[in-house]
Amino acid sequence: MSFQESPRPSDEEEAFYMQCRAAYLAVFRSSLTNIASKQQLCRVLQQAGRNPSHATLNKYWTPRTSKLNFDDFCEILKCEKKTEETELMRAFKKMDVNSDGYITHSELEKALTTRGDKMTTEEVNTIFSLADINKDGKLDYSEFCRLLVSTAEQCQIAALERLEADAKLKRQNFGSQSYSPPKSSVSSASSSSAVQVAATHPQPPETSDATLKKDSRSSSRPSSARSRRSSLSNSITMTSSGTKASKIPEPSGFQEWYHSKMKGCFFLEDDGSISSLQYQLHVPQTTNIYLTIQPFSLSLSHRPDKCSSWMTVDTALFIMSAGETKEDSTLVHFTESKDKETYVWKGELNAGTYYLLPFTSGCRLKKRSKKSLSIKPVDLVYRTDTGELDLTRDLREALSDIFEVIDMDGNGLLSLEEYNFFELRTSGEKCDKDAWAVCKENFDMRKNQLTRQGFMELNLMEATEKDGDPADLWVTLEAMGYNRMLELVEACPFQIDVHCEGTQLLIQPLSMDSGPKLLNQALQKSITARTGAKALRGQDNVFIYTYRGEHRISSLIANKTNQRVTVHVNNEQSRNCSSSRGMSVFAVEVPARTKMVCQHVLPINEKQDWTYNCVETILTCT
Repeated sequence: MSFQESPRPSDEEEAFYMQCRAAYLAVFRSSLTNIASKQQLCRVLQQAGRNPSHATLNKYWTPRTSKLNFDDFCEILKCEKKTEETELMRAFKKMDVNSDGYITHSELEKALTTRGDKMTTEEVNTIFSLADINKDGKLDYSEFCRLLVSTAEQCQIAALERLEADAKLKRQNFGSQSYSPPKSSVSSASSSSAVQVAATHPQPPETSDATLKKDSRSSSRPSSARSRRSSLSNSITMTSSGTKASKIPEPSGFQEWYHSKMKGCFFLEDDGSISSLQYQLHVPQTTNIYLTIQPFSLSLSHRPDKCSSWMTVDTALFIMSAGETKEDSTLVHFTESKDKETYVWKGELNAGTYYLLPFTSGCRLKKRSKKSLSIKPVDLVYRTDTGELDLTRDLREALSDIFEVIDMDGNGLLSLEEYNFFELRTSGEKCDKDAWAVCKENFDMRKNQLTRQGFMELNLMEATEKDGDPADLWVTLEAMGYNRMLELVEACPFQIDVHCEGTQLLIQPLSMDSGPKLLNQALQKSITARTGAKALRGQDNVFIYTYRGEHRISSLIANKTNQRVTVHVNNEQSRNCSSSRGMSVFAVEVPARTKMVCQHVLPINEKQDWTYNCVETILTCT
């Protein structure tokens, strides 16, 4: 997104976001609090008059979802329309076989226990006892629908009135309005699903949810400039042009140096975070190093019409010395210079063990719109002329690319360790040696490693076991970053190359869950070590660090007070800039005595100058 365009929201948009905030603050204490469970998502959607079905909740809260923020909630409400009384009436009329305006217990039980989101008999009995107002054994569904819709509307009105009346809550009225919600509409529910939606009553508003934890990644935006409080501020303006950066030349005699390489992949998680493998580098003696990281293009000869969109994703590699514990590790160097898509560091490393931590800012690897869910997905399996199941050409091409990504050493074979990287990513479980021995008996192997053909056979066997049901295959593909059109949109494959003078190095992967804390430690150090701190005006114990590299600007907030602070960040005067936050105005909560990376910024167009202008303001907590 470009910060140079920040249109003022229309009155209709203002009203929509006011309703969003009212519903959100009826459940949570702050709009910076994250939705932490499917149950909380259900409650806040009910407060907004949506009354979601199980299928709707599962669409937005997948097994990989750990949290949703206020912006995610607003986007969901854009997609999920309110349940209308006419819609509910149509669903009930389909069950009213006598067309007399009533539904018997047996008719309701048959509909709710056999179709859609199937319910238990006990649940049906509970619903009927609540809805049978006259206790005559029949449900007047017209009156029931009217009461349900009226209750939902009353909850919304109460939440809005509470928001208007509470000045403290109104000061929390900030949430992103800078995204474009998906335009796709949700498919109509079946008649039984609609009734089950109707059966769930909105929860009454709560004054707070003190047990929930605040999360630093939450972001927000004021509804307009009028709602901004400008108590304490600090303005920093910077300009840069990446085209003027100096290139690090290859060392003399470079062709004679030892070369080690390792592949990996950045994955965009459901909560917007980015994960990847980390690596360990063993240096046997002090030596000169030429180290690079870059996105790598998959073998697209079979798809010449498709380009590698992730090739523009920025990368970096942080080098940390390995201490006795990870807490003892210290930042040594990181790649700052760039040559096209390649990021480079050249220098000397002493003998020892180091961590190599891949990093991308998130400015160019972001969550895509969910509108693809409404598009007919690509076929994954088909039946041959003999009636046997087989993988489609599109799926084989995608699996071939996945094989290339998980073949980390690039030898054309998958070791047990490499295959387990794939298994942990897609199923959360490891393949043990006994299971690997079974693979050896059934699939093509070479040197106790799985070949590309064997990998295809394994996936075909899983599809055959499910009798062609592609559900599990889609779970695998989506975990590896593919959408329903088999486009790699939420992942970025990369390659690390380490050239060493005079000695052979050993590089090996570590666990995927070994490093968010370690990488964050390295990021913070790289920012604070290269720039001075600036205190926010009038506040001696809250500091802003702004790192200006050749191709990236990163900022960090250091809160040295004994209480949390909320910092409002405004990038609206920046030009040709893209922020890792995905918006030009947001807020960050920083716990007491904590440092926190605020944002990363890259140019949208690297061939043009870009101007970073950021104003940080403390929002006073009352």
